[in-house]
Amino acid sequence: MTTFRKYVYVFLAWTAANATMALAADPAKAPPETRLAGPDGLSLIVRMQGPYDAEVPLQIVCYFKHTADSDSRLKGAPVELDKHLGGLIGSLRARGEFSGDALETVLIDAPEQTIKAKRLLLIGLGEENGLSLARMEQVGRTALREAVRMGAAKVAFAPLIKDAGNDALAAGDVENAIIRGMLLAYDTEVRLQKQGFAKTMTLETWIIEAGPTYYDETIAGVKNAITQAGTIISTRDQKPYSARSR
Repeated sequence: MTTFRKYVYVFLAWTAANATMALAADPAKAPPETRLAGPDGLSLIVRMQGPYDAEVPLQIVCYFKHTADSDSRLKGAPVELDKHLGGLIGSLRARGEFSGDALETVLIDAPEQTIKAKRLLLIGLGEENGLSLARMEQVGRTALREAVRMGAAKVAFAPLIKDAGNDALAAGDVENAIIRGMLLAYDTEVRLQKQGFAKTMTLETWIIEAGPTYYDETIAGVKNAITQAGTIISTRDQKPYSARSR
């Protein structure tokens, strides 16, 4: 073997070794996210992530009321989520055991090797033609109260409305309503705790999952919700809820 060929082989081996080390030192990049400060130390994170990838104690997703063709119109995140769960959600809906009635809930303990969240909460949105921002604010309140009841300090939420083929409401308006409802409900929970009428727990992080198409719009909606909720909270009666103490 000539000196030149030896040099080439050594160079290629060195390049391959360094490329392998570089790949090992460069894990998959974290998804894009924007962090926003909420009340009572709550961190709100808008993250470009699917509901099957969030490593949280509780993942929440929403579904319209089941019809003959509703699930056939699903695309993207809800389809992938159900694949990860081996068709669990589709089975529940097809059998009428989770119809998706307004504010109906089902809590699922996620087995290992399915999704990264420990538990998955399904919340019904009701009939598609009944979709409204008022309903989404109710969903936000329901989501928060269920999270508190479970003691989940870190929650991820994906409404999945666009992936259900529904464009009746703008994505930013939907998140505005959900987050406003969630923040107002959390303020009530915090007050109940301080007055001894609820078990102490702290919600640390609320992750809002959004796809690239609606990412910026979602951030704007969440920012508006923080401002709006703060204004409402500042006008709430500060007196104790009850004359009795715990």
